[in-house]
Amino acid sequence: MKNLSVFEMLQSLNLTSMETRELFNSRTRDVANLKVWRDRVSGVIYIDGYYTGDQTYIDGRYVKEHLLLQSGCASFEENIDAVRRFNSNLRFVSGKKVLDFGCGSGKFLRLINEHCGQVAGVEIQSDYVDALNSDSITCATSLDDIDDMSFDVCVSFHVLEHLPDPVEVLSKIKKKLTSGGRLIVEVPHANDFLLSTIQNESFKQFTLWSQHLILHTRESLRRILTYGGFQNIEIQGVQRYPLSNHLNWLANGKPAGHKSSLGLIDSDALEAAYAESLARIDATDTLVATATAP
Repeated sequence: MKNLSVFEMLQSLNLTSMETRELFNSRTRDVANLKVWRDRVSGVIYIDGYYTGDQTYIDGRYVKEHLLLQSGCASFEENIDAVRRFNSNLRFVSGKKVLDFGCGSGKFLRLINEHCGQVAGVEIQSDYVDALNSDSITCATSLDDIDDMSFDVCVSFHVLEHLPDPVEVLSKIKKKLTSGGRLIVEVPHANDFLLSTIQNESFKQFTLWSQHLILHTRESLRRILTYGGFQNIEIQGVQRYPLSNHLNWLANGKPAGHKSSLGLIDSDALEAAYAESLARIDATDTLVATATAP
């Protein structure tokens, strides 16, 4: 993948300009002097002219470092997210041919496998690819290896924010879907409550990461999907982390409050109510979009 200009891509979608962008932070948590921009009109947050290259993703070291920083245990959030995605999307994938673009270790594919007509992944981290294929779950390393119009549904969870030109990739994904096929994508939200409303400095310095080239707003996500050739776009806010996590950021300036004694306050009812409250003010940590191919 080429080292494309994120600024030029966003500018072409009328999501930023030299006049409306402003410096949001002078560094990311892992790269000093890497500027992070925020457009004061669209609200989109982005890093321009920086892409570490495919090798970063092939060897997978970044995944381990990122997940361990978040929670102290790489598998906990992965498992929770996989179950949430399974419960939310089973109605869309049952009996269908499903492609997971950027499938990672394949936890979602493993959960839906028995419910679908066919499942496959696209992933470039070599150990993940080998493990899935060894377990008889087809996993390719490129969309070019997938036949056109061969899948009914494509899912992509927390992948688009890593891509310098997501519009180009979405255009390729569209070709792999049947007419009327469904796309489901999940991305981090630029309007995250801790980042926007609370403006928690510790969280800001932690969450801005060189691998996340774009933090989307509803409108920026809608536009890249539209320009990627999709239609019937619906976007909702989803909250991955509970109130206890936010309290720990406010009290101690650290993540993983849900795995500390603060987690004792969490319950299904509280998590649902808090997520609903954040969704009402468009301040969830995650955006989920569904769209269809023409």
